[in-house]
Amino acid sequence: MKKRYWVTCILLSFSITAISWKAESNDGLTKITSPLNGTIDNKTAKAPSAEELFGQYLESVYNTAQLSQSGLDIDVFEKAVTGFFNLKAAGDIPQYSSVIAIADLAKSSCTKRLWIIDLIGQKLLLNTWVAHGSGSGDDVASNFSNEYDSHASSLGFYVTGGVYYGKHGRSLKLDGMDAGFNDNARERAIVIHAAPYVSKSSINKLGRLGRSEGCPAVSRKVIAKVISMIRDKSVLFISGNDSGYTSKYLDKDIAANYVYPGIEGNPALNASL
Repeated sequence: MKKRYWVTCILLSFSITAISWKAESNDGLTKITSPLNGTIDNKTAKAPSAEELFGQYLESVYNTAQLSQSGLDIDVFEKAVTGFFNLKAAGDIPQYSSVIAIADLAKSSCTKRLWIIDLIGQKLLLNTWVAHGSGSGDDVASNFSNEYDSHASSLGFYVTGGVYYGKHGRSLKLDGMDAGFNDNARERAIVIHAAPYVSKSSINKLGRLGRSEGCPAVSRKVIAKVISMIRDKSVLFISGNDSGYTSKYLDKDIAANYVYPGIEGNPALNASL
């Protein structure tokens, strides 16, 4: 039932597209008007595939939430959301989950490179600074590790856990989902926590943010918001400059068919053809 609710929300976001496919008659010839392809004859017209609709959905969220203006690259966004739906399909996060966090460590630590996005509401909830590990480099992270005591950041998909109180105060546990890349997160105590070195004053003093021991640390001013938004089985995707990173969760077909199951036989689209 919860999955059906989520999928319904996505499909409703494209109801205008579905409805706008219509037949027109001109001198006895039936033609199809599509918002994507203009006017085409009914011999070649066909409903969009699940992959095409998923691409439209990604573009819609990206543009509506004005993610480009906030500095989030579309390729990073697409990977993150693809993984989000792969994790849903695998049952690793709740079917009703709608919020995703994305950190792009390929960007300067002086930029606000953490985004929290509501995928159903298609809006940016928070854009803020996030630190990387001291073992990953200075201003821009260039080295990543899954090893204990490396003090480096780890790339990949994480699922958030419960809240606890540690040496950094109220913090959020993380489970790394990518084998070989971040699955030692619990052993390494990689968590989301607040740190005084994640601040404008640190940037002014050091020319960059301070660095953690591998944790995606955020400002004390936003830690409560971050934890509230993504606690208990939300997705965090940490991206960075590493051509060797791969993930089983980056399967576009799984993501598209999860959001638009059986789309070729979807009566909402095919009835208008």
